[in-house]
Formats: sequence, structure tokens, C-alpha cells
Amino acid sequence: MSEHHLLLCFLFFLSFSQILLSSCFSFSNSTKICPHGQSLALLHLKKSFSIKKSHSRNCKFPSYPKTEHWKEGSDCCSWDGVSCDLVSGHVIELDLSCSWLSGTIHSNSALFRFPHLQRLNLAFNDFSGSSVSAGFGRFSSLTHLNLSESGFSGLISPEISHLSNLVSLDLSRNWDAEFSLLGFDSLVQNLTKLQKLRLRSISISSIFPNSLLNRSSLISLDLSDCGLYGTFPDKDIHLPKLELLSLGGNYDLGGNFPRFSENNSLIYLHLSFTNFNGELPASIGNLKSLQTLSLFECPFSGSIPSSISNLKSLQILLLFDCQFLGSIPASLENLTQITSLILFGNHFSGKIPNVIYNLRNLILLDLSGNNFSGQIPPSIGNLTNLYQLDFSDNQLEGAIPSHVNGFSSLSSVRLGYNLFNGTIPSWLYTLPSLVELDLSHNKFTGHIGEFQFDSLEKIDLSMNELHGSIPTSIFEFVNLSSLKLFSNNLSGVLETSKFEKLINLIDLVLSNNMLSLTMSVHSNSLLPNIQTLDLSHNNISGMFSWNMGKDTLYRLNLSYNSISGFEMKPWKSMQILDLHSNLLQGPLPTPPKSSFFFSVSHNKLSGEISPLICKASSIGVLDLSHNNLGGMLPHCLGNFSKDISVLNLRRNQFHGIIPQTFLKGNSFRTLDFNSNQLEGLVPRSLIICKELEVLNLGNNKINDTFPHWLGALPKLQVLVLRSNQFHGHIGVPKIKSPFMSLRIIDLAHNDFEGDLPEMYLRSLQATMNIDEGNMTGGYMGDNNYQDSVKLTIKGSEIEFVKILNTFTTIDFSSNKFQGVIPECIGNLNSLRGLNLSHNYLTGYIPLSFKNLKILESLDLSSNKLSGRIPQELTSLTFLEVLNLSQNHLIGFIPQGSQFQTFGNDSYYGNPGLCGFPLSNRCTTDEIPYPSQEIEAKFESGFDWKITLMGYGCGLVIGLSLGCLIFVSGKPEWLVWIIDKNIHKIVRNKRSTRGRGARIS
Repeated sequence: MSEHHLLLCFLFFLSFSQILLSSCFSFSNSTKICPHGQSLALLHLKKSFSIKKSHSRNCKFPSYPKTEHWKEGSDCCSWDGVSCDLVSGHVIELDLSCSWLSGTIHSNSALFRFPHLQRLNLAFNDFSGSSVSAGFGRFSSLTHLNLSESGFSGLISPEISHLSNLVSLDLSRNWDAEFSLLGFDSLVQNLTKLQKLRLRSISISSIFPNSLLNRSSLISLDLSDCGLYGTFPDKDIHLPKLELLSLGGNYDLGGNFPRFSENNSLIYLHLSFTNFNGELPASIGNLKSLQTLSLFECPFSGSIPSSISNLKSLQILLLFDCQFLGSIPASLENLTQITSLILFGNHFSGKIPNVIYNLRNLILLDLSGNNFSGQIPPSIGNLTNLYQLDFSDNQLEGAIPSHVNGFSSLSSVRLGYNLFNGTIPSWLYTLPSLVELDLSHNKFTGHIGEFQFDSLEKIDLSMNELHGSIPTSIFEFVNLSSLKLFSNNLSGVLETSKFEKLINLIDLVLSNNMLSLTMSVHSNSLLPNIQTLDLSHNNISGMFSWNMGKDTLYRLNLSYNSISGFEMKPWKSMQILDLHSNLLQGPLPTPPKSSFFFSVSHNKLSGEISPLICKASSIGVLDLSHNNLGGMLPHCLGNFSKDISVLNLRRNQFHGIIPQTFLKGNSFRTLDFNSNQLEGLVPRSLIICKELEVLNLGNNKINDTFPHWLGALPKLQVLVLRSNQFHGHIGVPKIKSPFMSLRIIDLAHNDFEGDLPEMYLRSLQATMNIDEGNMTGGYMGDNNYQDSVKLTIKGSEIEFVKILNTFTTIDFSSNKFQGVIPECIGNLNSLRGLNLSHNYLTGYIPLSFKNLKILESLDLSSNKLSGRIPQELTSLTFLEVLNLSQNHLIGFIPQGSQFQTFGNDSYYGNPGLCGFPLSNRCTTDEIPYPSQEIEAKFESGFDWKITLMGYGCGLVIGLSLGCLIFVSGKPEWLVWIIDKNIHKIVRNKRSTRGRGARIS
């Protein structure tokens, strides 16, 4: 080519390049400026919001106020969070997430002036009062919409289902937003291009939409905490792109574990807090890409399938609080990537497999709350990356390995509630990152060693057999918030000044040891943040002058010591104050207004109760029992607090009347006025104490008739009226089925008269057919206070410091009751004790007593009972104490079973009785006399059955025998012969009836 042609080509190239560059610069300049209307709309949008950092406090990314630099006159396409179309300049993306925004988005908001939007992200702001309105449905080009965690509420507009181009929709964590009945269905049907659907914590209240499982484009599906219910589809799932499936928190959504085909990409599966159940299928092994499996708080059961070994990418396995059982499969050794293995709260058993200790990437290992046994091997030292180790609440035993190295990151060790023994190994004292150490409720012995690092914040070594003094290193832990060493054998003198450095200590529990205390009055700022201080059951004596936690201490327990008083009262903000069983003297201290629990029982306090006590209007338990308090009770005691449940004034010297006014709607559960000098009437206003379970008025001077109206109290279980001046007939109930819950009733040592109250006895449903196996709870009361009562049981006065929920007894002794013992008592077949002694009862011992199968004590002494002791009472195999003395009983003492254990004292004062154990021998070694019903038929001296006995031998012999008895007045020798034969006949008839019953 000639130079001329080359020159022409070069000039053409330069000219074209210039035109091209000019065109490019022109195009570039034209895209920098967005349309004026959209710029103005963005500025209007900015003005509609306020800015505050806390509005984006939950943002997972760095947050800042993006709109702060939006300025009029500048190109909006260059503003933070704004993106424009390169050709038209229209705003197509608006990302204002984590922008500190607050305000209401109304239907006419400037937000809706951007019809070309393709992406909109308003997540992590505060638009409280805004709804997902119809305006959002006008963004016809929108492909991505994220309104998560921004305070939207109310009904989500169905117009959102018109966004047919949506690929990603995230409305999660707008807790007060909800779909209409058809709105969610429309969304699922219309948004067919969805790849990511996140609606966590949006109220849907629908069955799971099966059509979602046909969307092969789905990558992420989060419908957790949405109120889904029904049964999840039981079919194979073919969603090859699905990486995240989260359905947790839908408590009423159940079904079997989802079955995924082998062709899956699932990385995250969350089914926790649902009703998915059954066993895990072997097909779980198909989830080879799974990294997180979360199935906790579900009723899954059975064992873990060995196919779980296929999940070689698994990093987090959460199977806690389910119903899994059996052993942990050894195939878990293939999960070499696992960092968190949390299986607590199941029924796993056997030894912890050694393969666990080879999972060297483990950071969290929690096997607590199972039934694992055996010992911890030294190979636990392989887990050098451990941050938290929790084997608590199992049946592990033996000594903890003594030589373990390398736990440089271990922060939490929890081995409590096991059977470990031996000394605490030295390596536990040398962990540089240790924050929490819990070895409680084991059998560790020896001294507590000195810790080498001061990182500890929580120490719990309680309920062991440790002895010696508290190590001095503990008092150097500036970050220590909880120290629990109770129920050991620790001893020594604690100087309060040692606690000076523990400025962050919140809980200090050293009870049930042998510690004494030396208090320094000069350290006024000791334990400035203390909330709980429990030094009960120690050797603390003298005046208590430890001035700690003036404004923070809310629970103080100094009970069971020898404290005589307080130099300063450390209970400005106290809620729980327990000072019982000390040597406190002087006047009653007034509880603070904030008190909920106040106990000074078993001391030597004197004087009267000040009416100021009624200013403690929040009090729930007030126990002033076992002191020397006197005077009259303040009238306000019955109505000063709606919250009070326990008022215990037992064993003082109060006189006058019981407060007559009780607050309507009160919470009284226990009222105990026993052993005072109170008089007058039982307050009629007790009828409004609908929660009352225990009423103890025993050992006073109350002069009244039986308070039958108490029978209307639906929860009354214990009624003690003993040793007062109650009088008159108990009579018949005024209401239907009174005292339905009553199971302990003590009316002893009063002046009641007349017949035993049969109609009341028939109504005691709580003493009938108790199913002890199904009874919940062990004792009456709650965690704050457990009821006690003193009763005469088995001939001795016994104080029950706790009252079993199944204990039942009736004591009507030492009154003036007369007449026969009602047969209906035999229906009270859950009675443990029955005392009717020292009355004027007549007639026979009822045969129905044979039904009292768990009766332990029966006292019918000092009455006028006659007849024989029923042989059937030998079936009472629980009977430990029997007292039938001082009656008019006759005949042979039954033999066998418990009756072989009773001595002479059970029968003395009945000259007509004979046989073991009495020295009065019977005239024959034959079997005992028959039961009273049969005997009663001979009392008249003539019975046609005697005549009929001779029927087989001839009519003449029979009539002769009848005449002989009639004339001679029942000769003893003949009655004895007939009596014996009648007994055999009756026994044979019963045997026949018994066989007949068995046949039928």
C-alpha cells in the first residue's frame, strides 16, 4: 500500500476516533443527571423521615445515614443508596437499608414516585405505623423487595401479589404484619419467578402451600414463625437449587422429616419448635451439602441413623430437647467439619463414644440432660478448639482425667449433676480463658485449689463434699458475678474485707457450710452490685454489721445461724428476707415496703406487731411464728395486701380476736394462728378467701360452733380447730358437697357433741381413691414457702415440717360425740390416720374399715364400743398403730398380718377380749368369732336359722334346739357350737361367692 493510502487511512482513523470519543463523552455526560422530578421526589422522601442511630440497631452490617448527603442541585444518581438506568437516568434501585430512618410511609409517600424501580431495600429501619400498602404493588418492574425488620404492621396489601417479576421477596421480622386469608395464596400462585421467599415472623395462619414444592427455581424459603399448621407433604422433594429451608417456630405444623432426593443443594435446614415427629429416615444421608441441621424442641424420637455419616459438610448439629434415645452412632466420626454438636435434653444412654473426642474442630459440645454413663477418658484433651463443654445432668462417674493439656480457648465447663468423685483436677485451675465453672451436685472431695487466672465470672461447686477454706485467689476475680459453694464442708473465718475487689458480684451463696464471719464496719462500699446473699446454715454469731448492696440487695438469707441483731439494716430494697432460726431479740423489725417474703420465725422477738407492717403492701409471705410476740393483732392484717398468700403467727402470745375483715379478691393460701390466746368467733369474712388451702386455728380460746360455711371454700385442704372451745352439734351441711378438697381435719379437744357428722364425711372426696402415682408435686406450698402442721399421729404429737400432697388424716378425738361409727368412713379409702378416741361412741367397729387399705394409724380408744374386733381388719397391711383400749370389746383378738405386732396397750381395758398378746387366754384355739353382722342376728336369743340348721337331721331335733335356747336364755356352750358352725357356713358361702365372682 502507498504512503498516500496509509496517510488517508490514518487520518480517517483519527477522525472516526474523535467522533467516537465525542459521542462517548456526550453519552456519559447525559447519564449523570437524573430527571428533575425524581431528584425532587427523593428529597421529599428524605424530609419525611427522621434520623437516629438506634433505629437501625439490629442491622447486621455497618449502618450509617445514607440520606444525610442528599443535596439539592447535585446528581441524585450519585447519591448513597441510589442507582439509575445508564440510558434513561431513571432511578431503578433504592437501597436505604440500615440508614437510621424513622417515620411513617403513607399511601401518598414520595417513595411511590419511582415507577421504574427494580430493586427496593428498606430493611433495618423503623417505619412503625406503616403498612405494606397497595403502593408497593405499583412497582411493576420490581425484581427484589426487602422490607425486613422495619416495623411494618397491619394487613399486607394483596396488591403485592401483582409484582409478577419478583425474584426475591423479604418481609421477615415485621412481627405485627399479617397476610389476609387469601392474600398469601395469591402471592404463592402469582409470583412464579420467586427464587428467594423470606417471610419469617409474618402471620400467615395457613396450611403449608404444597405448590411451593413444585418451584424448581427456589433457592431460599423461610416461613418460620408464621403460624403455619397442618401436615407437611409426605412426598419426595425435588428442588435441586434449594439451599435454605426454614420452617421453625410453626408449633402446629407437623409431619415426618422431609424426604429430599439425592439431587439437592440444601445447606441449611431449620425445623425447630414444630411438631415434626417420628424417626429420622435413612434418606437424611442424601443431604450431602448440608452445613446446618436444626431440629431442636421437636418430638423426633428413635435413634440417630448411621446414614448421618454422609453429611460430611455438616458444621452445626442441633438436636436438643427432643425424644431421641439409644446410643450416639460411631459413624459420627465422619463429620470432621462439625463445630457445634448440641444434643442436650434427650434420652441418649450408654457411654459417650470415643469418636466424639476425635472431632477436633468442635467448638461447642453439649450432651447435658441425657442418661450417659461411664467416665470421661483422657482423649477429651484432643478437643483443643473447645469453647464450651457441657456434660451436666447425666450419670457420668469416676474421676475427671488428671492430665489434660491444650484447652487454651475453653470458656465454659459444666459437669454438674453427675456422680463424679475424687479431687478436682489441677488443670481446671489453669485454664486461661475460663469464664464459667460448674461442678455442682457431684461427690468431689478435698480442698478447692488456687486458680491461676482471673478470667472467671461464674463458679458453682455446690452440693459436693469439699472441705477446707475458700481459696484466696477467688477474692481477686474482679469480673466474678456468681459464686456458689453451698452444701459442702467448708470452714474457716471469712473476713468481709476480703470481698472488696468483687465489685461485680451479684450472687453469693455459701449456705450449709461451717463458715464464720468477721465483719468490718469501715468497708461501706463492699459488694456494690450484690443482689443475692445466702449465708444460711453456718456458724455466724453476734451482731451482723456487713453493710453491703444498699441499693441492690433483694434476697438475703441468714437463717439457721446465731445472729443476735443488726447494727445496720441492709434491706432498703429487699424483696426476700429470711432471718428465721437465729437469736434475734427485741421488737419486731418492720419489713421494707418492697418485701415479698419476710420470715423471722424461731427467734426471741418480743413486743407487739406495729400497724406499720401493713405498709408492706407487696408482701406475699409473712412468717412471724415461734417468737414471744404479744398484744392484739392489727386489724389491717387481713386486708393490707392482695398479694399475701401466707400469714403465719403460730406459737406466740397474741390475744384478742382474729382480724374480722379480709380483702375481697385476696390471695391467702395459708392462715396459721395456732398456739396463741386468741378468742371470739371464727371470722365469717374467711368465706371470701377462695384460694385458702390451710386454716390452722388450733390451741387458742376460740368459742364458736362448727364453721360449716368453710365447706364452700373450693381449695381448703387442711383444717385444724383442735384445743379450742368449739361446741354444739356439727349437724348436716348447708350446701351440697362441702369440703370437697379437705384431707386433713383436726377437731380434737373441743366440746362437739351429737352424732359423728356422717353427711360431711361422705363428702370428703379428697380422702377417696387418691392415685398417688399421678399426683403432681411432692408437698403443699411452693418454692417460696412450704406449709407445716403439728398433728397427733400414731399416738404421738408430730410436727410435719412439710405436708405431703397425698397425706390424709381425721382426728375427732376428745370431744363428746356419741352414737355409732358411720359405715361411710370405710369409703375414705385413702386415709392414713383416723382418731375417734375419747368420745362416747357405741356400737360395733364397722366392717367397712376393711376398705381403709393404706390406713397407718387407728385409734378408737376410750369409747363405749362393743362386740368383737372384725377379723377383716387383718387385711390392713399398712397399719402400724392400733389403739382399741378402754372399750367394751369381747371375744378373740384377730391374728395375722399387722396384728402380730400390736402389744397389750392396744387392747387393755376390754375385759372381754382374749388371745394374743393378752394374758387372758381364750377357752379354745379355734378360729376367731364371726363378724358383727352375723353375731347381731343372735342377740335376740332366737333365730330361725338355728332351727333350719337341723333341717338335714330332722324337724324334731331342730325345733327342740330352738325351744331349748328360748327357755334357757342362750346357753353359752350351745351358742359357741352354733356360732362356730355358722361362721364356717358363712365362710363357705363367701368362698363360693368369691369363686363365682372370679368365674363371671
